[in-house]
Amino acid sequence: MKNYPLKELLLDLLFTFCGTALVGVPLAIFTVPNDIAPGGVSGLATALAYLFPTLSVGAWTLILNLPLLLGAWKLLGKKTLVFTLLSVPLMSFFIDFTTSLHIAYTNDMLIAAVFGGAISGLGLGLLFLRGITTGGTDLAALMVRRVLPNVPSGTLLLFIDASVVAFAVIVFKDIEVAIYSSIAIFVSSKMIDTITQGVDYAKVIYTVTERGEEVTELLNTHTDRGTTVIPALGGYTKENKQIIVTVTRRRVLAQTLRLIKEADPRAFTYVTDSTEVHGEGFRTD
Repeated sequence: MKNYPLKELLLDLLFTFCGTALVGVPLAIFTVPNDIAPGGVSGLATALAYLFPTLSVGAWTLILNLPLLLGAWKLLGKKTLVFTLLSVPLMSFFIDFTTSLHIAYTNDMLIAAVFGGAISGLGLGLLFLRGITTGGTDLAALMVRRVLPNVPSGTLLLFIDASVVAFAVIVFKDIEVAIYSSIAIFVSSKMIDTITQGVDYAKVIYTVTERGEEVTELLNTHTDRGTTVIPALGGYTKENKQIIVTVTRRRVLAQTLRLIKEADPRAFTYVTDSTEVHGEGFRTD
């Protein structure tokens, strides 16, 4: 995190605080009181808090995230790791603090699922815009991909969320849990896409560098995107260079650019929009 501008630091802190609040508060108001398990760590924490009520949902969220952080810390960039360590306890705090206010909404499960998913998705979208994560299934998918590199991240996340929902159905003994949890997950994912992608489906990053091996190694280690290396020749200097091409989603654009800067501070990088991408990690049809 060298040469980290103060403005960027303040923005990251602001987005971390607001994003985790927008994720934690609707969980306490809408989803948890209605036994809705919106996938991931928060959904699993909701079910475990029902089974073992001596610990709150916020406490379970923190406990479940700790082994994930320990397992994935080497795979995260420095900035992502630091702000994930900040966002995880913050989100747990917002869940438990809001719960203590006793302002739960329990009149209509459909409204609870939609609003809970939408507001949480807004918070996650804001965090992803700054390359920040709240831990949870993102870290789990990142670790599993080290063992199963050919399985797309989207498939892994879907499998993890489905497993959590199935566990919640067993715990609460109510099939409606699956229905409303699925609604919350769907609404949340659409909100995240709207915030992070807008009209752009993906970002294509071109990096001209003399340190292609270092850039490629860092991107392959800390992201789930592949790279293409194209030999190049400097038109003015006549020096041998490489063009590193990678396609990524907008929510991790900031993190990817920081990794490139870390590997080669003198690299020349430009980014273009792509409204349609086919291949691993994107559309496969």
